[in-house]
Amino acid sequence: MAEHYPFSADPLPAGGRIACRVEYDGSRYSGWQAQSHHDVHTVQTTLETALGVVAATPLRVHCAGRTDSGVHGFSQIVHFDAPVVRSAKAWVLGGNGNLPFDVRLHWAVPVVDEFHARFSALSRRYRYVIANTAVRPALLGRQLTWQKQPLDASIMHREAQHLLGELDFSAFRAAACQSSSPLRNVHSVSVVRRGELIVIDIKANAFLHHMVRNIAGSLMAVGSARKPPGWIRELLVLGDRTAAADTAAADGLYLVDVEYPAHFALPVTPYGPLLLAPGQ
Repeated sequence: MAEHYPFSADPLPAGGRIACRVEYDGSRYSGWQAQSHHDVHTVQTTLETALGVVAATPLRVHCAGRTDSGVHGFSQIVHFDAPVVRSAKAWVLGGNGNLPFDVRLHWAVPVVDEFHARFSALSRRYRYVIANTAVRPALLGRQLTWQKQPLDASIMHREAQHLLGELDFSAFRAAACQSSSPLRNVHSVSVVRRGELIVIDIKANAFLHHMVRNIAGSLMAVGSARKPPGWIRELLVLGDRTAAADTAAADGLYLVDVEYPAHFALPVTPYGPLLLAPGQ
């Protein structure tokens, strides 16, 4: 039986722009972005090295969102300008053949030169997964955040609705954030319980540094009754990061989807066991 791949073996021209979906477990990496110190292990450097082997020359990739140390990518979108003629099949299979077990390319498609993985994106969606159990799970330890105090997902969901719309998120912005503006537009946010898991799902046009983890920490403070209902709204009004809860751990955070205008015709992102459709 012939092998089946969801990508073409037809050659793509040199100089053309290629977009890819990348999945990675961020546990072993110091974030996405390449660092000036060569001994810092990042996802970007790892991916560029693997694709450089396929191209037999160095290349640079650009991503939709620069995830922090320990944060995972289920559907990180990247682009690069192909320095040589290769097929989509060669980029994917050759790239994966030179990548470690915890980073994978899922597809590669040609895109117009106007496409940019970061600047063409309409929105990003993150998912934060919390194991709400009395005992820390032994499995998936670096893929879940653990919270032993009982959490009320319904209260957390109601509190999260204060985050909707274009707001000043200074209360949930890391001190090291380099963005010129604290304004971000949250399109949707939900908190649901799935058995022993609490899942926070948030979609916005863009995110500030540590914004999702800071929101998750404060929602857990309300969900555990350490803070009263209405506290999230108060934090937004105050705009004081020091008044909010501690930054939640990176372990449970995933970049799950990036939305682009339909005319770019990128493949649709699937959803896995932990990474269900919004609201599920």
